[in-house]
Amino acid sequence: MPLLMTHGWPGSVIEFNKVIGPLVDPVAHGGDARDAFHLVLPSLPGYGFSEKPASKGWNVSRIARAWVTLMGRLGYERYVAQGGDWGSAVTTELAIQRPSECLAIHLNLAIVHPTEEQRRDPTPAESEALKAMADLQRDGTGYLAIQATRPQTVGYGLVDSPAAQAAWIYDKYHAWIDHQNGPEDVLSLDDMLDNIMMYWLPATGASSARLYWECIATAFEQRIVEMPVGISVFPKELLRPSRRWADGIYKNVIHWNELDRGGHFAAFEQPELFVDELRTCFRSLR
Repeated sequence: MPLLMTHGWPGSVIEFNKVIGPLVDPVAHGGDARDAFHLVLPSLPGYGFSEKPASKGWNVSRIARAWVTLMGRLGYERYVAQGGDWGSAVTTELAIQRPSECLAIHLNLAIVHPTEEQRRDPTPAESEALKAMADLQRDGTGYLAIQATRPQTVGYGLVDSPAAQAAWIYDKYHAWIDHQNGPEDVLSLDDMLDNIMMYWLPATGASSARLYWECIATAFEQRIVEMPVGISVFPKELLRPSRRWADGIYKNVIHWNELDRGGHFAAFEQPELFVDELRTCFRSLR
């Protein structure tokens, strides 16, 4: 089964290094051959290997349309899609556009905002999720404000100084990875530096940040999704909706699981859990 996977910021295709082998060749990794995927792992425009956009308009809607064109040119007549962070926004947009070739999607960041009524009567787990959202809004969105309003300004520093680029990304590892004493508990320095180098070498500090400037105000608005969707909720993700919150937005949930470890960079942090989630989610569609 073809699987289109989309990364986010400050990630890259490097996030998927540890899951490529098990997804493509499950037998070699103790799995079942029937769970094999054909992977398509594009870099977002302005990121990694992709060309830097030279004009306005590369928002998530246009990227989703480009992915449909990409999959068509590769000859895939049916496929599934997956995403987290910006990849979640693009994949959700893909589901809303609903090309006939796309059978279902999987998200490790579900775009769900509870209603006022739901906020007034939260469960203990929902209370924790609401507190995490409030904490993020209070002291964790400085990067977002800068990249959404002045991406070019910060970009000069990010392409001029490797220390600035490394710190800009490492800060998010420290804040968004599920760890006890530091992100080094979960990822090696080489893991983190490999991803940082995908920004430093092609000088994408500004071009990647411009995605925020293009569409942050609308990209993560919740919208009704009718396409079959699987959702994996990792305990240190930025948004951790409950099932009752999600059911109002995602009308055809084919897989739901709340995991016991993992954060924002799910495939990078917990590759075995991530692979199992995708296998389980899409197994019924084969």
